[in-house]
Amino acid sequence: MSSVKLDTKSRIFEATWKLMEDHHGQGVRMSDIAKAAGISRQALYLHFDDRSNLLIATTQYMDEKSGIEEQLQPSRDAPDGKTRLREYIKVMGNHFPNIQGVARALLAIKDTDEAARAAWDERMGAIREGCEAAITMLEAEGNLVKGLSRKVATDLLWVLLSFQNWDQLTNHCDWSSEEYISHIQKQAERSFVAR
Repeated sequence: MSSVKLDTKSRIFEATWKLMEDHHGQGVRMSDIAKAAGISRQALYLHFDDRSNLLIATTQYMDEKSGIEEQLQPSRDAPDGKTRLREYIKVMGNHFPNIQGVARALLAIKDTDEAARAAWDERMGAIREGCEAAITMLEAEGNLVKGLSRKVATDLLWVLLSFQNWDQLTNHCDWSSEEYISHIQKQAERSFVAR
């Protein structure tokens, strides 16, 4: 057990993360999270006024803890659109294993749980922004495949890079992370980069 004492917010995030994974998102209430974090329910509400804000903040905490911003830097610093596209796919392919438990939990309940839907939509919106940045760079260089608008290309890349596709390919088709990254990079280049 770690000798480092977590601050209250970190304890809340860690408790939320674990409970969401352990229970596949089902029935995780604010009172359960407070108990797991070792604080009162009232104290939890002092930090987060509702469950939606807590779930969104927890997914952001997970990203921060995994160092996603640092991992994204090579994509953001890419010299051209093709490199940016390849680097972004690599980041997502390496990031999904870190968040798969909570992602599956949010997916399982997002259609019936407004807080889970808000957290899921916020995270998927962030991924879409990364897709759009890569496609916009290709378009600005004149290297986006002819006949594709920026919006359509962004939509297609976003779906190609969806967590659900990663989950299906790695956990049901037995692809390794390296295979996933390599194949998706090749497919994205064929689909979006002009030759």
